[in-house]
Amino acid sequence: VEQRVFVQLSVPSNIQIIFTMMAIGGFIKLLEVSGGARSFARRMTRIVPTAARAQFAAWGAGVSIFFTDSGNALIIGPLFRPIFRELNISREKLAYILDSTASPICILVPFIGWGAYIMGLIEQAYVDNGLTENAFEVLLNVLPYQFYALLTLFAVALFIWTGRDFGPMLAAQRRQNDSVDSEPAKASDPAVGSVSLFLVPLTLLIGIIGVLLTGYALVDDLTSVHVRSTLTIAYIAASIATAVLMYRQQQIPFNDSLTTFVRGPETMVFVVLILILAWSKSSVLKDHGTAQTLSELVSQNIHPGMLPAVIFLLGAVISFATGSSWGTFAILMTLAVPVAHNIDASMYLTIAAVLSGGLFGDHTSPISDTTVLASIGADCAHIDHVTTQFYYALLTGSIAFIAYLVAGFYPTAWILLPCALVLYLGIQILGTENRPVSKLAV
Repeated sequence: VEQRVFVQLSVPSNIQIIFTMMAIGGFIKLLEVSGGARSFARRMTRIVPTAARAQFAAWGAGVSIFFTDSGNALIIGPLFRPIFRELNISREKLAYILDSTASPICILVPFIGWGAYIMGLIEQAYVDNGLTENAFEVLLNVLPYQFYALLTLFAVALFIWTGRDFGPMLAAQRRQNDSVDSEPAKASDPAVGSVSLFLVPLTLLIGIIGVLLTGYALVDDLTSVHVRSTLTIAYIAASIATAVLMYRQQQIPFNDSLTTFVRGPETMVFVVLILILAWSKSSVLKDHGTAQTLSELVSQNIHPGMLPAVIFLLGAVISFATGSSWGTFAILMTLAVPVAHNIDASMYLTIAAVLSGGLFGDHTSPISDTTVLASIGADCAHIDHVTTQFYYALLTGSIAFIAYLVAGFYPTAWILLPCALVLYLGIQILGTENRPVSKLAV
């Protein structure tokens, strides 16, 4: 086992991915310390005189803070807690919004840590099976088929717009309406920096990525090496810009910013360990012919059109049990890709099913880190968050499963449109209008 680990660490592409992850971790840490992300989120709270607007503002802020799933709840939660308290919106609803705009938005952005991690898994799986398509292009083609993430983001907006709830969430809001929550805030809002500390580095980050990738595409074929180097350069440049702004606006010395940047990769250590073990497992499975054996068994018993739906369910079960979507991606990617290749199932749809299944299970798992952080960010009892969110995620996950079942036989991303309609009808049928009774005179 040790030999396989060190062999994988010596692979140039793997080392590049690790460096990219470290650069991303450093940038996120600088943004957290600078307060720029908090300032941006606070700007979103200025036009929230009603419960619906407050919830939409929290949803919008959650979508905007797309660079970190774990930081999402801890940045946005403390800002919206007092607003939700004044507008008498349940803590459970805030926790649901935080959790549903964390991983579901991160998994759709290809140039952050999630994208780098997934591209690493895709590239390894493709290399093992003799496939040559660029991992970045694969990930872009997979995006329209990530049904669970897309439907989850849409579901949050639907619940807010219709003002309808059902199940434990309905009971939680009724309890909130029946009792005046006079409990003061446990802590004052955290200090924030200038919004430029968020917008300037982020604009620079996206600008460099766009320019470099366009340049590579025009001059040469866009390869995974180009994508990884572009991400690393862009995140380091954005980190430098953040450090300069922190020095000019907050008089924070560059040495302190460098220390903060170096501390950032600490949060990525566990992720990198998962990646290394995933690469090692992939080499073991390849040597033992596990994927080939599994693909032969599946091809004899499962129609190619059924594979995405089966993979989605399998991913959901594994992720729910382990509480880790990333670990589930690592387990399934090395198995799903060769099976899809050998039985001629839709590759993009199968990879999307791996991602959506892992995300669905993680979203409903009580031991998921993002679920726990959402409870903390909303100051909500963890078991209350888990139980209220479960039925909402189950509704969305069931529709996503049907989408993969249908798309497996008729591959098209347009299946999202009727699925969105079914989701709306499901909320209308299952839900009961129960808008928060505001304590403010508006």
